[in-house]
Amino acid sequence: MTGQAKRELAEPLPVRKEACRVHSARSFGPALTVLLLAPLLVLLLLGFVYPIAYLVKLSLLVPQFDTAHYRRLFSDPLYIDVMVRTVKIAVAVMGLSFLLGYPIALVMAGKRRRLSLLAGGCVLIALWSPVLVRSYAFIVLLQRNGLINTLLHQTGLSATGLRMIYTEGAVILAMTHILLPFMILPIFVALRAIPHHYGQAARNLGAGPVAAFLRITLPLSLPGVFAGCVICFILALGFYITPALVGGPGSLMAATLIGQQVTVLLDWPFAAALATVLLLSTLLLVLMFRKVLATSRGFDHVH
Repeated sequence: MTGQAKRELAEPLPVRKEACRVHSARSFGPALTVLLLAPLLVLLLLGFVYPIAYLVKLSLLVPQFDTAHYRRLFSDPLYIDVMVRTVKIAVAVMGLSFLLGYPIALVMAGKRRRLSLLAGGCVLIALWSPVLVRSYAFIVLLQRNGLINTLLHQTGLSATGLRMIYTEGAVILAMTHILLPFMILPIFVALRAIPHHYGQAARNLGAGPVAAFLRITLPLSLPGVFAGCVICFILALGFYITPALVGGPGSLMAATLIGQQVTVLLDWPFAAALATVLLLSTLLLVLMFRKVLATSRGFDHVH
């Protein structure tokens, strides 16, 4: 074979540029890009920006500009306790969801197909179930004559039964069960994106299973952990149905308090002040979570 023939075989076949051109947002002009984004921008403006601006305006009693509702909120220990309890329960639900959800996501992302399908099916069934039905299910389980106390009484472990319903622990347990899929799915996606040969390379270099997990799998899955934590935390802060059904007066949360101010007392300005403080607290804590998790090498690896 001549040298020219070898060069012709080594060179790639010519490919038409028109066939390989990939259309992306950068190929559109500014006017067309704005036109394509216009429905989303209008929806965001009408469904998010305007209601929040109206709430802030209502809470400040514009045009008089009075902060009386905020002074009332921070001067009354009852309202401060409700806001602190809301954040505490949201953090507890987020942490418990992570502790329970990460092993399930590991099983779903594993090589054993049957276990993965079984775990995924359980997660999806729980996600598709209505929140109201699942909240009522916990009432059936945790009430004084519920399933758990009946079993405890029949087995002789407790003669009078345990007080489980209308407690803060019942609220945390029920909310964790409802929000668990929102923690599992982002972690599962992050774990599936990790190449399998990373762990094999670590094992070949002498790392044990625990060391390979702590130094390879866990850092690279932190973007999914961050997304799941943020979703669970934000949803837990605004939960209304489950705390109202499962929790008692001692487990009052911010969403329930805001609902009472609007529907029972008809105090819209004070409810707007409560909602504004809750929103600002949420943004602050989310920024703190991002700051903590962004220092991870796994988070930087993805970005």
